[in-house]
Amino acid sequence: MVSLKDFLEVIDYKITDGARYMWSCYGPDAYAMHHWNDINGPGGFELNVIFDTRTHKVYAVEASDYTNNRAYRLIDSAYRDSHKQEAQSRNCDYKQAWDDVNYIDLDLDFDWLDKARAIVAGTSYDERVSIELDLTDQEMLLIFRLAHEKDMTFNQYVEYILRLQLDRLQTTDISDHD
Repeated sequence: MVSLKDFLEVIDYKITDGARYMWSCYGPDAYAMHHWNDINGPGGFELNVIFDTRTHKVYAVEASDYTNNRAYRLIDSAYRDSHKQEAQSRNCDYKQAWDDVNYIDLDLDFDWLDKARAIVAGTSYDERVSIELDLTDQEMLLIFRLAHEKDMTFNQYVEYILRLQLDRLQTTDISDHD
């Protein structure tokens, strides 16, 4: 999980607000700190961290890009379910960041950090979500060979395969996958 130090470095240690986190899903010592550049709309952004004041364990980080209407969130995997359950018990849309913008949930620290740094700097960034694959050596060699046959890089071919599978799943009745 992203560390408190990582978060503070991304915002150049400029905290604009903070308060005790009012939900119970992260425990009694949860605190939220925010950095907002005071712009709503183009050029605007906000970054948030929720952490434990005793242990400094980070539970979640968020990066809201108001220029591109995107919100990225990374929640510690041990707390995702409890956060979602509390949102549901409070009749909150777990996915909604603001208005018609939903959070894009991330799984990898570097993905959130790369996006957050670019949002703060006002530079472009890769909108795609990074995922971690656990492949055997045999599977890797097969993908390398198939990618070579299609004149693609390894990453391009993996993305190609994933898109094909997602398209296939979207056209298949969801009840077939329960």
